Amino acid sequence: MTTGGIETDFRDRMSYGDYLQLDLLLSAQTPLSPEHDELLFITIHQVKELWMKLMNHELDAAIRFIRADTLQPSFKCLARVGRIQEQLIQAWDVLSTMTPADYLAFRSHLGASSGFQSWQYRLLEFKLGAKNAGMLEPHRHRPDILAMLEAAYAAPSIYDEALSVLARRGFPVPVEVLARDVRRPYVKNDAVEAIWLEIYRNPSRWFDLYELAEELVDIEDAFQRWRFRHMKTVERIIGMRAGTGGSSGVPYLKRALDQSFFPELWSVRTLI
Repeated sequence: MTTGGIETDFRDRMSYGDYLQLDLLLSAQTPLSPEHDELLFITIHQVKELWMKLMNHELDAAIRFIRADTLQPSFKCLARVGRIQEQLIQAWDVLSTMTPADYLAFRSHLGASSGFQSWQYRLLEFKLGAKNAGMLEPHRHRPDILAMLEAAYAAPSIYDEALSVLARRGFPVPVEVLARDVRRPYVKNDAVEAIWLEIYRNPSRWFDLYELAEELVDIEDAFQRWRFRHMKTVERIIGMRAGTGGSSGVPYLKRALDQSFFPELWSVRTLI
C-alpha cells in the first residue's frame, strides 16, 4: 500500500523503526528519579557511548590500514574520527545547560556509577597510547569487557604502528622504540623527533607520512579540547566536589590535560 508513492503498509516489510531497533533504543532511557534533568543526563551519556562505539570502529580500521602500509584509506577513517570528536565536544554545551541544583536533585540515584568506568573510553585511550593497567580494574566483574580491554592494552597503539611505518620506510627509528613494551606509556624520544622533523621539513617528499602526522595531531587536539570541556562542565556543575564512583573529579580531569599521545608531533613544531 502506498500514499502519494510512499510505502505505508509495513505489516510484512521492514520499516525505519525496525531497521534502527527504535523500540529497543528509545526504551533504554530509564531515569531513577522523578527529576526533569535526569533524562538529559542519561541521553547525553548514551549518545556519547554510541559515538565512541563508532570511533573505536574507525580507529580499528585505521590501525589495520597503517599496519598494512596502505595509509590513504586510514586518512578517511581518521578524518571521520575527527568529525565524531566535534560532536562529542559540542555535547558538553547541551549538558552544561544543567545547573548545580538540577544535578544534585538526582545525583544520589547514580550510586557508584561514573563516567570514569566507561570501557569504550578506555579502549579509545589504549588505542591512542594512554596505557594504564589500573584502568583495567573497574571491569574485572565483566570478563567479556575485560578481555577486550586487555587485548587493546597489550596491542601496539596507533602511534606505535605509525612509528613502525617510519622504520619500514627506511627511517632510523631506534630499536628500543620499536621493541619497547607497548603496555607502557610512550616516552618522547629525540631520535623519533628528528625523523618527524625531516618529514615536516620536506612534506612534498614524504607527503603521506606528513598527512598521517597531521591526522594524528588533529585527533589529539580534539581529544584535548574534549577533555577541557569535560573538566569545565564538571567544574561548572559540581565545583571541586569529588566525582561519583570515587574519582577526585576536577583535579583528576585537570591532570589528564597534561597527557600527550604523540609527544614528538607537538615538540617538532618548535624546531621546524
